[in-house]
Amino acid sequence: MIIHEFGNSLADIVLVQPVDQHDLASIENEIKIIAENTDDEFRLIAVEIDHWNVDLSPWQVPAVFGKENFGGGAEHTLAKIKALCSDESKTYLIGGYSLAGLFALWAAYQTDLFKGVAAASPSVWFPGFLDYMKEHEIQSRMVYLSLGDKEEKTRNQVMATVGERIRKAYQCLNEQGITCTLAWNEGNHFKDADIRTAKAFAWAMTEIIHIKKNCRP
Repeated sequence: MIIHEFGNSLADIVLVQPVDQHDLASIENEIKIIAENTDDEFRLIAVEIDHWNVDLSPWQVPAVFGKENFGGGAEHTLAKIKALCSDESKTYLIGGYSLAGLFALWAAYQTDLFKGVAAASPSVWFPGFLDYMKEHEIQSRMVYLSLGDKEEKTRNQVMATVGERIRKAYQCLNEQGITCTLAWNEGNHFKDADIRTAKAFAWAMTEIIHIKKNCRP
């Protein structure tokens, strides 16, 4: 696990994002878009994941595509991420794209450390995850969900459930009283991951800033 840091190291708001090499190739553009759509400074901690399907999966699941199984290493990954977020004076938001977005959602059920979740095109098709959401209470104040409008149009029967499940996830969070939005983007799962992730973080930051300003005496 390699840690990459961007933005203002002294900022009050800290964004935490599990990434792979593809994410890192476009992360400067992601940061630029976040900055263009928010008013406050921020620091971004990009956590480079060694084994994507293993380290970000909340529990073990057989391979859905390809040959690599999902390994249930999320708990170990979360422990390492929490160690990076030890400054209690900071406001931490967690987010990511695809399986990293699912991990961000799951992490917010494990701890109240993260005040917001930026889940861009999260893999909510992951077997058992929607039931997990219904049976547990998320500990974040706000959640951003998004999906591409063509993502559910796939021949893979498991992944084709993503549209129905993200709608139900959104409904579940709303019924639990969580501030939540569901944004639809143009294209399939592989289109504009950096832009979608930036939009997710920008929304969560804006919501946090709004709450902070309203709470000031």
